[in-house]
Amino acid sequence: MTNKYDYLIVGAGLSGSSMARLLTEAGKKVLVVEKRNEIGGNCATKDMNGITVHVYGPHIFHTSDVAAWEFINKYSETYPFINSPLANFHGKLYHMPFNMNTFHELWGVETPQQAKDKIWEETEKENIGEPKNLEEQAISMVGRTIYETLIKGYTEKQWGKDCKDLPASIIKRLPLRFEYNNNYFNDTYQCEVKGGFSKFIENLLEGIEVRLGVDYLANKKELDSLADQVIYTGRLDEYFDFSLGRLEWRSLRFDTEVKKMDDFQGNAVVNYTSREPAYTRITEHKHFDPYCQNHEETVVTYEYPDKFEEGKIPYYTLNDERNTALADSYREKAKAEPKVHFLGRLANYKYFDMDDTILEAMKLAKELLA
Repeated sequence: MTNKYDYLIVGAGLSGSSMARLLTEAGKKVLVVEKRNEIGGNCATKDMNGITVHVYGPHIFHTSDVAAWEFINKYSETYPFINSPLANFHGKLYHMPFNMNTFHELWGVETPQQAKDKIWEETEKENIGEPKNLEEQAISMVGRTIYETLIKGYTEKQWGKDCKDLPASIIKRLPLRFEYNNNYFNDTYQCEVKGGFSKFIENLLEGIEVRLGVDYLANKKELDSLADQVIYTGRLDEYFDFSLGRLEWRSLRFDTEVKKMDDFQGNAVVNYTSREPAYTRITEHKHFDPYCQNHEETVVTYEYPDKFEEGKIPYYTLNDERNTALADSYREKAKAEPKVHFLGRLANYKYFDMDDTILEAMKLAKELLA
């Protein structure tokens, strides 16, 4: 008996939607099922009074990979966007990422050599050998001033733990730019999608059957019978019914407000790097969009880190020793599922940028279609 579909794709986020388009273009019959009642996953956007709102936190597409860049432009209309967030520490503003503007604001230095000397002076004074935790890792790289002003409070809010209790591996590098350059990313191509990323996802899924509000794991046997192979983009441990234990995640909570003014903070993103307030950043969505015509209102979102519990959305992996080992064990179990392919951030327990997500889908599609 021939199944109706070549592939069942679980999830209509960026991973699943990219995969659906790649397989469909190759002539495969695809069905996409999505647990939520909307497409787009965590990069979903919506229109609020003519303002494109990033529903689950701000997303900027950035890449130096030509294939990823050509892919997003093939299925959406993009426009250049340079992300230049600010950091607010007890009411004083600092430029991000760490660059000569930041160093001048912190110490009054004017030249790259003055900034390097100041950082070297601070790191040498700490005399840290092999960093044992995130705090020591950060201080050994950038010194105590930058750490206490721009890293410590934000990081402890984000992870819900003291920096001394977080693994050093979370901060593998802290890029320092000894030039006056507020461009957050170093990538060749950086953009937003005109009309929002949900428009991009809609274009990827055009002509493809999508069923929303469908819980794959609750209907696994029935849905598996519809297709020859499955592309699974859900949580890795949940697929195996948490048989080896639960992987840890951090979640987020968003408080979005419409304000009766043209401009609230003058920038797309402002991070709050002290322990108080409780939110880590405020996003003002219209600053992502030069085409916005609403000058009577603005939409702002306060972003709060949150403990992950069932029913909440998993955002960030906690890649400490325990979780890394547990994820590896689940990946071994996944090898025994020859008709199921695990794709994306949730299914691999790895953080992916948007371009990484697309490139992973391309890689898997190439393997499946070989």
